[in-house]
Amino acid sequence: MPRLANKVAIVTGGGSGFGASISTRFAAEGAKVVIADINTAGAESVAAQNPENIITQKVDVTSAEDWKTLVDTTVAKFGRLDILVNNAGTSYKNKPTLEVTEAEWERVFNVNVRSIFHGSQIVIGKLLEQGSGGSIINISSTGASRPRPGLVWYNASKGAVSNATKGLAAEYGPHNIRVNTVSPLLSGTGLFSQFTGMEDTPENREKFIGNVPLGRLTDPSDVANMCLYLASDEGSFVNGAEMIVDGGKCI
Repeated sequence: MPRLANKVAIVTGGGSGFGASISTRFAAEGAKVVIADINTAGAESVAAQNPENIITQKVDVTSAEDWKTLVDTTVAKFGRLDILVNNAGTSYKNKPTLEVTEAEWERVFNVNVRSIFHGSQIVIGKLLEQGSGGSIINISSTGASRPRPGLVWYNASKGAVSNATKGLAAEYGPHNIRVNTVSPLLSGTGLFSQFTGMEDTPENREKFIGNVPLGRLTDPSDVANMCLYLASDEGSFVNGAEMIVDGGKCI
């Protein structure tokens, strides 16, 4: 039997990158998936790969009203909700912290933290109403526990995500609502320069990868595999954990 048979999942930011891989993997394992993304073209492209199991909903994850509509639509369509993956996130280009603008700071905290505040409030409310538990997976970053120069406020936003996850896990675990984080190293999906502050050249990639014991960047499938485990019954006793997916970089 597929590992997510009869499960219903919402994946934010599912139209590209990690979110696209999570969405397609969940659908392949039997879940009904709602991709919640402001990028409708990307979301529809992903959904077209498995139209029987994936639908899309245009969502601004910083909007409480959009979250309410998203959850109502999901339950109306599929009858229930079991899994939320808070994957949507943003950053600014790695640069000296004194050059970060207030607008950049605000956008990072709105997308990376406010979205999880709204999502948790509304989704946990629905899971409590259903009374059958559920799994919430927040995509954080290795920067949450190993912050580095140049992305101070991005790392701080992800630190908030990881900390809030543990508090939610402790508070709602008695209701069989599990809340965990997945913290990946950066991937090769066009964001190398933004996150490292270096030009994306073979030489700079080799320099970065030289500090990764397993010798490569994160593949989106690495994150999807971990999320699948946490969403499935196989992860039924994992709660409040931070699952580092970084090839040993943070050792």
